[in-house]
Amino acid sequence: MNSKQRFQRDSGPATVPDAELVQRVHQGDDAACELLVRRFNQRLFRVARGIVSDDAEAEDVVQESYLRAFSRLHQFSGPHGLGAWLAKIVVNEALGRLRRHRRVVFLDDHLGGDDETFPTMRASAVRAMTSPGPGPEQLAASGELGRILERAVDQLPVPYRSVFMLRAVEGMSIAETAELLSIPPETVKTRLHRARRIMQRSLSGQLEGQLSSAFAFDGARCDRMVNAVMGRLRAQPGWSR
Repeated sequence: MNSKQRFQRDSGPATVPDAELVQRVHQGDDAACELLVRRFNQRLFRVARGIVSDDAEAEDVVQESYLRAFSRLHQFSGPHGLGAWLAKIVVNEALGRLRRHRRVVFLDDHLGGDDETFPTMRASAVRAMTSPGPGPEQLAASGELGRILERAVDQLPVPYRSVFMLRAVEGMSIAETAELLSIPPETVKTRLHRARRIMQRSLSGQLEGQLSSAFAFDGARCDRMVNAVMGRLRAQPGWSR
């Protein structure tokens, strides 16, 4: 077994250091290229999606960014890690597209008032979407919650959406977000604060619109109840219908 075959066999998402991945890619190792893309796909998509409010365009941004990155991989020096370097390329590509389409909006980042806690609904929705072994009804409910959240995020102005995606969805630190977006840490805090307030207003209206479908008792659940009741009725003495 040669070294490339061993790498393909033994490499996993978290087992190969970034530096080795870069070295392997330089050597023309296709398996290393694939592992690199798989390792960073989700983060880079979320970075792009926070700037361009369209799944297809975000995927195109990430794809183009990978091609740019592979063509200039020799420039990677690694002070902040491969993921940060790739994410910066994605940010530049996404912002470049917005500028070309004149969709960049500059907003006042200063907002008074006390900080507000993000709705607890988000945490419960995430738990619902990641809990083990959900049934069809739970899957439908959690899927709808996910779509409501995504629609609310899409309604955020670009400066706030990008910060919200990196901080609240991807879980980056304030310092990482500030470095990636080339803005001061205080700006990250105020943009996240305003994004949360906008999200609260948006989610409040959208969730109220879903109340009519809450606690549904139809489909298999309804059939089960009907069968149970009818079975017990037919078992009673004198029931002849």
